[in-house]
Amino acid sequence: MDEGTLASYLHDVAAGRISVEEAIRRLKDLPFLALGDANADLHRELRTGQAEAVYGPGKTDEQVGRLVRALVEEPGGAVYVTRATPGQYEAARVAAPMATYHPRSGLIVARRTEEAPLGHVLVVTAGTSDGPVAEEAAVASSALGLKVEEVSDVGVAGVHRVAAHRDALDGADCAIVVAGMEGALPSLVAGLTSTPVVAVPTSVGYGASFRGLAALLAMLNACAAGVAVVNIDNGFGAALFAHRVVAARAGDR
Repeated sequence: MDEGTLASYLHDVAAGRISVEEAIRRLKDLPFLALGDANADLHRELRTGQAEAVYGPGKTDEQVGRLVRALVEEPGGAVYVTRATPGQYEAARVAAPMATYHPRSGLIVARRTEEAPLGHVLVVTAGTSDGPVAEEAAVASSALGLKVEEVSDVGVAGVHRVAAHRDALDGADCAIVVAGMEGALPSLVAGLTSTPVVAVPTSVGYGASFRGLAALLAMLNACAAGVAVVNIDNGFGAALFAHRVVAARAGDR
């Protein structure tokens, strides 16, 4: 349930196109639908502008299928399963035949938004090894209705590669910068542009990177201003944060 759908129901009642009883029937599962061992939050998109996402790990194929069905049967925007297995994708596709699966990141897009693009997000990747996390960020952003452009393999070991994309950085409404190892790229990017930066540390790196902890701490200590940081390997969280940034900027125009 999103704000537009709720407004449509209320206008239909006011105009006499549907009865009060019919409106109640459509709204009766708010704010959540109990599914026995899980509760589908059908009210989240109305509250936050983004529907609930299903986190795949630890869930059975059947559980994922039931949750996806509950979410896609409710009008609204993008619906996802994150870190999903091929088996969970098959279960999701029964409930949502148009669902797509991206094996590198494990992201299932069960439904995309039908809204016109809100704005433009640039996904910048330090190295090709960061690709799975960058894919999660890019695909999730696109499904939310953002125009997505990608710049790959521009890590700080070759700083001139970043400078070659200044125009793309300045033209974006938000930049998602994905990096492992020492995690310095987001600070560099934020020092080159006024575009808001969402930094995503990845678990890419040798032993002392501590599976992304070194990159996370470096990003939290970014010298440049204008950097927000999400958790290690959380490309999905970066996409949802970027969507809120872009939506807020679009509302100010």
